[in-house]
Amino acid sequence: MKILITGGAGFIASHVADLYLSAGHNVTILDNLSTGVKENIPPKAKFIQMDISDPGVDKIFADGRFDVLTHHAAQIDVRISVNDPLFDARVNILGSLNLLECCMKHGVKYVQFASTGGALYGEQDYFPADEEHPIRPLSPYGIAKYTIERYLYYYHAIHGLNYTALRYANVYGPRQNPHGEAGVVAIFCDRLISGKEAVINGDGKQTRDYVYVKDVARANLLSLEKPLNGSVNIGTAVEYDVNAIYRTLNKAGQFNAPEKHGPAKKGEQQRSVIKWDKAQKTFGWKPEVMLEEGLKNTLEFFLAKHDSAHP
Repeated sequence: MKILITGGAGFIASHVADLYLSAGHNVTILDNLSTGVKENIPPKAKFIQMDISDPGVDKIFADGRFDVLTHHAAQIDVRISVNDPLFDARVNILGSLNLLECCMKHGVKYVQFASTGGALYGEQDYFPADEEHPIRPLSPYGIAKYTIERYLYYYHAIHGLNYTALRYANVYGPRQNPHGEAGVVAIFCDRLISGKEAVINGDGKQTRDYVYVKDVARANLLSLEKPLNGSVNIGTAVEYDVNAIYRTLNKAGQFNAPEKHGPAKKGEQQRSVIKWDKAQKTFGWKPEVMLEEGLKNTLEFFLAKHDSAHP
């Protein structure tokens, strides 16, 4: 298949691109490199540097004649979305609509959309949350992701465009950027390795569902042949608190760094964990990399990166 991957120079989508290429698909990557990096782009993929909001995207679709759009490009920092909802909406809503209109115009058959589990459900009524859990996003980022899910439903119902919205839990793993939007795993790896102080927000007992990036990429591959025309959680259904993440990494790398706690982040969600049963039933996916193994792999990636930068 001919597949356009937006955000393919970024953390998650570059792993998706690797997997699609290894499965024999033809991959084009569209990325403005605002947060992605060229080193993440697989050599066999065609790369186009452009913003998803650019009117020139229409020509990319016209020339590419894509079968599938795998849409990961986004403004992904929740804090930025809170501070600047207009910017977040321009990228995550209007940029996405630009792509969907191109899909309609140029005969794309199927859209895979990188949505969010944690930011969509808000403070949960029950644990883990399934796809029927009430939607209560507490950030413009979460609102934008849900907005595109509803637009996808519209494009399917009215225009017959097939789609799957993959609601990711907290994705971690190699290539995650330890700056800006980063998750706590990448931040802790970077700080522990460089000998800088890593501060845990509040008491560190806030929990998340940590899903390994290569499991997420595999969910994209498995759902490639089976449009759901709905939303599906991609997580582990297991909660770990921030203290456990820090202690596991600290022990694995034998850093013996002291544990430091700072003020709690205002409005931070206390618990987030999602079910993955629907993904298994619909396209045979389940999480395979458990947290300890995933953290070890991630730490090794950051250690190798640090060693190459400081020979």
